[in-house]
Amino acid sequence: MNKNKHLVYDERRRIRDGLDASSSFKAIGRSIGRDCTTISKEVKSHRVFEKKGAPYRPFNDCQLRKGCPHKGDICSECSRGKSRNLCFSCGKCTDFCKDYIKEVCPHLSKPPYVCNGCSSLNTCTLEKCFYKPREAQQEYEDVRSESRSGFNLTESELEQLNNVISPLLKKGQSLHHIIVNNPDSISICEKTAYIYADNGLFEAKNIDMPRKVRFRPRKKKSKELKVDKACRIGRTFEDYNKYREDNPSVPVAELDSVEGIKGGAVLLTIHFVLPKLQIAFLRKTNDSKSVTEIFNYLYKRLGEDNYKKILSLCLADNGTEFSDPTAIECNGDGVIKSNVFYCDPSSPNQKGACENNHEFIRRIIPKHTDLDQYTQNQINLMMDHINSYGRPELGDKSPYEMFEFYYGRSILDILGIHKIPANEIILKPELLR
Repeated sequence: MNKNKHLVYDERRRIRDGLDASSSFKAIGRSIGRDCTTISKEVKSHRVFEKKGAPYRPFNDCQLRKGCPHKGDICSECSRGKSRNLCFSCGKCTDFCKDYIKEVCPHLSKPPYVCNGCSSLNTCTLEKCFYKPREAQQEYEDVRSESRSGFNLTESELEQLNNVISPLLKKGQSLHHIIVNNPDSISICEKTAYIYADNGLFEAKNIDMPRKVRFRPRKKKSKELKVDKACRIGRTFEDYNKYREDNPSVPVAELDSVEGIKGGAVLLTIHFVLPKLQIAFLRKTNDSKSVTEIFNYLYKRLGEDNYKKILSLCLADNGTEFSDPTAIECNGDGVIKSNVFYCDPSSPNQKGACENNHEFIRRIIPKHTDLDQYTQNQINLMMDHINSYGRPELGDKSPYEMFEFYYGRSILDILGIHKIPANEIILKPELLR
């Protein structure tokens, strides 16, 4: 058998020749190395209908043509000259006669489905059906060309998709998030949605999708901050890994800072690795005292049990704001409330989950933005939208939902964290304006 999937013009000519010789589909398929079902599908798919009669007999496919009761009263052609009383011999009356009933040759409903090779071809006045290789090849090429260009989408379908997708894209949501949370309104897959958006079918453009426009440039390797090395004794990343081996069930919280402009206000971010939820606190200065005050506030707010449940193990970088680990680890009575460890210098990948989550913050507060213009309530609102945003790595659940699953709703309420409905999430600077 021929392994090529598509028929070529020469094979179509041989199919026509076989039909003209009244050969069976099986015989034709054997001659060109194709299956008989391939020949059958090819013939039925590319039949050409023609309204033509026989030699000296015009086309007329009315069932009543042999005993037609009309005599020259249907069309102008029948009412003139010698053909006045011969309506049955006229091929144009069928377009006007109210008594017209179409007759279809019964041989066209069974193999070979065409009139090629028919013995009654020279006497039949019914509508003919032929297989013609040139027309079949042209139709095949047209269909192949159309399937490789354009979009199989009607205007009404496009309008319906645009009404759902574009407003949410303009809020800063990704196509993945939109499709996951609107399965009843969107009937296309994520890849198709990206293709439509990339080709400008939606009102929202690529500029509305931060990661689609371009990837962020690589960060330059920052200089190591000067930190009192004594604070890192017994708290290195190697010590952290040993502690994790001995206490694998203890959840990890990663600490970091987000700067606005040099010398201005900064954010302290605490990222809970397991549920991927992150909270942020606005600080006027980037010093260790402000960090200690925040952890003391959380200890009083949460209580000892809840605090140890989520903040018993902390991993920070080597910034000067984390250079007083003892103040973070101990309460006012000297009782250990948590354990603090440090990443290796210039190794942000060791707490990559926290660093990656900062990208959501940068969507709303771009780099080099003065953070002094914001209040803590605005920062809380921003984090509510970020924490309500579904993540593929969480099974399309939001960090809020995962945190609630692991630690309960009460801690979220104490921290003042709220869930934002999926279609109301905004991840653009407009949120804080």
